[in-house]
Amino acid sequence: PLHAGRAACDIVAAEWIRRDEAPGAPRGSAMDRRRAAKRVEELRRLIRHHNHRYYILDDPEVSDSEYDALITVLKEIEDRHPALVTPDSPTQRVGAAPASEFGSVRHTLPMMSLEDAFEEEKIVRFDERGRRELGIEGPLDYVVEPKIDGLAVELVYEDGLLAVGSTRGDGETGEDVTANLRTIRTVPLRLVGEKPPRRLEARGEVFIRIAAFEAWNRARLAQNAPPFANPRNAAAGSLRQLDPKMTASRPLEIFFYGAGLVEGHTFRAQSEVLHTFPSWGLRTNPLTRRSRGIQEALAAYAALREKRDEIPYEIDGAVIKVDLFEHQAALGQRTRTPRWAVAYKFAARQATSVVRSIEVYVGRTGKLTPVAALDPVSVGGVTVTHATLHNQDEVDRKGVRVGDTVLVQRAGDVIPEIVKVIESKRAGDEKPWHMPSACPACGSPVVRESDEVDHRCVNVDCPAQIVEHIFHFASKGAMDIEGLGKKTVTKLVEDGLVRHVSDLYRLEKEQLLTLDLFAEKSAQNLLDSIAKSRETTVPRLLLALGIRHVGEHMARLLARTFGSLEGVASAAREDLLAVGGIGEEVAESVTQFFAAPENRRLIRELEKGGVRVAAEKRTPQAAGALAGKTVVLTGTLEKMTREEAETLIESLGGRASRSVSKKTDLVVAGPGAGSKLESAKRLGVRVLTEEEFLKLAGRR
Repeated sequence: PLHAGRAACDIVAAEWIRRDEAPGAPRGSAMDRRRAAKRVEELRRLIRHHNHRYYILDDPEVSDSEYDALITVLKEIEDRHPALVTPDSPTQRVGAAPASEFGSVRHTLPMMSLEDAFEEEKIVRFDERGRRELGIEGPLDYVVEPKIDGLAVELVYEDGLLAVGSTRGDGETGEDVTANLRTIRTVPLRLVGEKPPRRLEARGEVFIRIAAFEAWNRARLAQNAPPFANPRNAAAGSLRQLDPKMTASRPLEIFFYGAGLVEGHTFRAQSEVLHTFPSWGLRTNPLTRRSRGIQEALAAYAALREKRDEIPYEIDGAVIKVDLFEHQAALGQRTRTPRWAVAYKFAARQATSVVRSIEVYVGRTGKLTPVAALDPVSVGGVTVTHATLHNQDEVDRKGVRVGDTVLVQRAGDVIPEIVKVIESKRAGDEKPWHMPSACPACGSPVVRESDEVDHRCVNVDCPAQIVEHIFHFASKGAMDIEGLGKKTVTKLVEDGLVRHVSDLYRLEKEQLLTLDLFAEKSAQNLLDSIAKSRETTVPRLLLALGIRHVGEHMARLLARTFGSLEGVASAAREDLLAVGGIGEEVAESVTQFFAAPENRRLIRELEKGGVRVAAEKRTPQAAGALAGKTVVLTGTLEKMTREEAETLIESLGGRASRSVSKKTDLVVAGPGAGSKLESAKRLGVRVLTEEEFLKLAGRR
């Protein structure tokens, strides 16, 4: 069974190894030791095989529990025969005693820094200079690699065994962190393959995935420990722990990107290194691309920049390298940077600024949110002047004061936020801030319930809430009324023309023309857009009403289940809870909303204003190919939008979810799928391509 190569056989083998006590050979005898040595070698081979399947090929053959069983059996045998324990055994990832300090390791070849570029013009000049110095008129071959925001390390393998690992340090000499690097699961302790080189100096980047970093920070906060500022700092701090057991508890990973000295194997190009490394068990980044000419390289950079927010770990740019090593050697290097590579950086996502004041914004539910007014600063290519502070607890936890210098970050389209205060910049005149006791919009009392973190204005007629509610009502996913921006809504409320969303349907052109915002044409355009919104759908109106915990997905689910607005409004709490995907919070919120007299009155006023809601085709929960199943979408869908896919799932009786868990029945994965796909594979959840999903749905 040890050579069958099947998951079931592996487990049978493990049990066979556990039970076989070599009859007639007492424990401790030479025969017992020989048999134990054979079992240990077979187990290590199996474990290395499964490590390769899991970490390199991303195609595991056994579950986590089955893998753990193999490790357990190996450890039992090694405990019985300590002389069989070797440094490359999978049981020895955490086997070193804490260090009092790190030793130093001198790199055989320098680990050089890279020259940074922020404009395309500089990349074009880099290409022109390279081709000129090489005497090449045509295009050069390049390799474009994601520039992971982590910590560079070098691992030296001798005859296939990990001998020493070190940080980059000053490029010439690094710190000896061998014991800590051994704890990282994606670092092979022994190279696989038939002929690994006699000596290989493999270089890589240690990092932490964003989801793991955020979960770790949440755990630290729960223990009243200070959070890390970003994944890179967390990775660097983890790798420099004196106790390897501490490093082992951190979610570190590695991608290998290059080689120093290699003996016993010859590489002709960087692309060849990246192609060969996985066959030795060294994981490389799957987003790396080989490009013919600088324009293809720039296109590869642009593709990385576009999908940056989908990548499950932080990257801050792309490294563009001349591919052929003979060309690299001819181009040479400066004192500390190669002339054959350049780091094309993305616009910064973090920057420092000064908090000039802390303002309070009142939302449509009455929630008060403190927002820091900052000195303008460019973050991620966008000029930032404000950053959210969420609530009073967040202000207190981060210790933000008016006048503080702070680190600001922006991820994708998320509202900028303050990461931390730079306390070393304090001058002593900074002022602490506290939530006001009266609403800044209407002067009404501000309250905070004992079980909530948010402060709220208790006045339902608060003008700030009215503005936010109307703005939400008119938004694209709701009633989709063009021309009702925040400035226009605020003016309509301030001048008393609109107090409730139903008032929008009573507006006349003469009223609008009294405002300096409107001319004849713009006033008519707004009225036409309002008129168009009178014919709407159940999901749009449900979303527009602003029911707590009811977003676009939930609105569609309610509409398809109950068919009409009246059906949703009259649904009992038990009816709502019987719907797959609806929990206590949503059921409570929906029933409370439609039980309130003022909300029933609002719906009647909308009807009087001419709003007509088309009935929705009901989808019984038990019908369809996905009846009762939970489906997660991940990656890029090429034949339909995500919204169309979620609608299709619901029409087949399924529930579209945003996270993978043990309760997930199916994952639909498109190009660029990341951590959700990995979670699905780890949990044994069925995974389909978009084409397979459409076939299942009867659309192909």
